[in-house]
Amino acid sequence: MAVRVLLIDDDTELCGLLDQFLRREGFDVTAAHDGLSGLEAARAGAADIVVLDIGLPKLDGFGVLRKLRETSRIPVLMLTARGEDIDRIVGLELGADDYLPKPFNPRELSARLRAILRRMEPREEARSERLEVNGVRLDPSSREVTLDGQKVELTTVEFDVLQTMMQAAGRVLSRDAIMEALYQRKASPFDRAIDVHISHLRKKLETSRASAPGRTLIRTVRGVGYQFCRNAREADE
Repeated sequence: MAVRVLLIDDDTELCGLLDQFLRREGFDVTAAHDGLSGLEAARAGAADIVVLDIGLPKLDGFGVLRKLRETSRIPVLMLTARGEDIDRIVGLELGADDYLPKPFNPRELSARLRAILRRMEPREEARSERLEVNGVRLDPSSREVTLDGQKVELTTVEFDVLQTMMQAAGRVLSRDAIMEALYQRKASPFDRAIDVHISHLRKKLETSRASAPGRTLIRTVRGVGYQFCRNAREADE
């Protein structure tokens, strides 16, 4: 069955071109041209993945994503204006899985959609491979995370970042290594995606849990990358 892509963009000409291209790539495509109808279509289960523009009539892309994330974990790729770093950061803060600045090559859009979808596919070896490190328990089969027995709600991409880091617990992973594991590409000099997701994980796992006040789980190694700490000794190094 073809993957269903929902395009939410008021540029009807662009949607028409993307519809033709993505269909040739094997996707099933529908489009909505304002935020409210796009939100309704996404909530109705009309798609497996959403491509969401920011500048929309009736309800902008940030509003669509904010409301969508109240009830759904459907993957969302946001379209942002080139050079507008704040738009990318806000989109990631609200739960976007990735972003692509306009104008873009349709082939890159297709590649990024496939990368997000591949990341969501359950891997045979991971189905029973539960991870438990420093009080954090991660179950790939149910995609649930607990900290000292208390459930922690994560977005799809936050879960994947955490799983990548826990699998390498004790080792320092560069931003490029994490980006390649998640998106199959290296981080650009201005790419803040990994930094934003790490910041979210720290808030949810370190500062928001009464059961583990002040515990350092993710350590920044300046100029190198990030380390998921196996114990307090590693956190203090």
